[in-house]
Amino acid sequence: MPIGLLTLDIHLPYAHSLKDKRLVLRKIKDRLRTRFNVSVAELDHHDLWQRSVVGVVTISSDQQNLETVLEAVERESASILGGDLAGVHREYF
Repeated sequence: MPIGLLTLDIHLPYAHSLKDKRLVLRKIKDRLRTRFNVSVAELDHHDLWQRSVVGVVTISSDQQNLETVLEAVERESASILGGDLAGVHREYF
């Protein structure tokens, strides 16, 4: 049973507090959970205002379905974050 991990590296140059950062993260986390039924969590840079690493995890019985879901999540993340999305990395286990 394959597991997929999508890591989003986010840079928020306009965030001037942790509150600003958390507003953006809450928006993306809620939308991805609702639309794709995936698990989403902030993985790194918890105390930095302008940086974050967010992990998105899903599991499926089919590798092709798993790849399709993660590609859709990546497109949605890019549309939400725009230029704030600094990098993306996919892994399959």
